Amino acid sequence: MVLTQEEKKIINDSIRDIKDFPKEGIVFKDITTLLNNKEAYQTLMNHLEQRYKSYDLDYVAGIDSRGFIFGAALADRLKVGFVPVRKKGKLPSTTVCEKYELEYGFDEVEIHLDAFPKKNARVLMIDDLIATGGTANAAAKLIKHVDADLVEVCFLLNLTFLEGAKKVEEHAPVYSILDI
Repeated sequence: MVLTQEEKKIINDSIRDIKDFPKEGIVFKDITTLLNNKEAYQTLMNHLEQRYKSYDLDYVAGIDSRGFIFGAALADRLKVGFVPVRKKGKLPSTTVCEKYELEYGFDEVEIHLDAFPKKNARVLMIDDLIATGGTANAAAKLIKHVDADLVEVCFLLNLTFLEGAKKVEEHAPVYSILDI
């Protein structure tokens, strides 16, 4: 299931570029303009629902924080559970963490140890964007660490020139809505 060129255009045209944010030389892909565009958001969510309704998923896992927006909405449409993958220190119960490298240091993501009560749960992981792949790679490792079956990883935007998707493909197939 892939988007038509018209559907891709609707989604792509709804995403605003912000030059020099968060620092000079970066072009930030602002999805808030997609979220407040009902045609673009519905086009995206309808596509995701159609794509994943036959995957027999048990959970959708969303990466902190924009992955929560798409992941929770998709989980509701698919009638499955939603699991947040959070930045360290944000979850209240027993967690497992995975550290990853940033260009300026390290960060960590975590998931509840009991996030997937169903044994060998079938999980789709989702986030808004993949760049260098550090966060998504760490999140994929966490999902596998708690013995879930990571079926696929989905991104709204894939910055292909940074090759982050290659890191994540070691854990599961990657699907991106728009390759940039």
